[in-house]
Amino acid sequence: MKSGSLSAERRNKTILSVVLSIICIIYVLPVLTVLLNSFKLNTYVKTDTFALPKGEMWAGFSNFIKGMTFGNYPFWKSVLYSVVITVLSTALILLCTSMAAWFISRVNSRFCRIVYYLCVFSMVVPFQMVMFTLSKTADTLKLNTPWTIPIVYLGFGAGLAIFMFVGFVKSIPLEIEEAAAIDGCSPVRTFFSVVLPMLKPTMISVGILEIMWIWNDYLLPYLVLDINKYRTIPIHIQYLKGSYGTVDLGATMALILLSIIPVIVFYLTCQKHIIKGVAAGAVKG
Repeated sequence: MKSGSLSAERRNKTILSVVLSIICIIYVLPVLTVLLNSFKLNTYVKTDTFALPKGEMWAGFSNFIKGMTFGNYPFWKSVLYSVVITVLSTALILLCTSMAAWFISRVNSRFCRIVYYLCVFSMVVPFQMVMFTLSKTADTLKLNTPWTIPIVYLGFGAGLAIFMFVGFVKSIPLEIEEAAAIDGCSPVRTFFSVVLPMLKPTMISVGILEIMWIWNDYLLPYLVLDINKYRTIPIHIQYLKGSYGTVDLGATMALILLSIIPVIVFYLTCQKHIIKGVAAGAVKG
């Protein structure tokens, strides 16, 4: 009986491993396809999409050079604007929403609860419902530059960030903040010296989600920014068109690969911090 249960448990683990492996392959396949086609000549990208780039298919790094030098708009400017928008927007979201979540959790008044529910409700509102009004509002308020569009991203990213921060702040013992107040810390100093360091695991998790969203976002910058002056990487890739609307798929795949590398590196770098944060929260809870 015991050997039978062990055999069934081993069989279940094997089935689970196979299912998870298939799911992993499904998720990795699009990235692998982009990697393979970024080194192929444009003709073979359409006809031999899943073939290895060898022999006459091999294009070397010509697709990368072609993509970065295509048209009159330099690629390095698109990279610069994407970095500026992503860094400023993420920093603004993390700072403002963490402070708001701490205030909402500790004050717990009717006004704070209404604000919290409004932030949670904003997550279910589709962007397409407000995008035309948003475009007009951004032009009126001069939020149509890479240095002011982070305010727009703050509005759209606050819902999820506040939802995650409030849940973590509630797990922080109030006695720690009371001890800081007894020692003479003001509320601002208490937040930055006591609460903010404890929020590090959640800040990294929220930061990764926001960076992946903002870095890859196409629609919001396209609607708000003046694309003749400011183009992010997704917009730059969309303009890789030749005469009669033809698209160089090889160059497109090359730039897509370049655009996803920073996000992958950032995620792998911060992965250990996320695991530590989850483990610390589990032990504390």
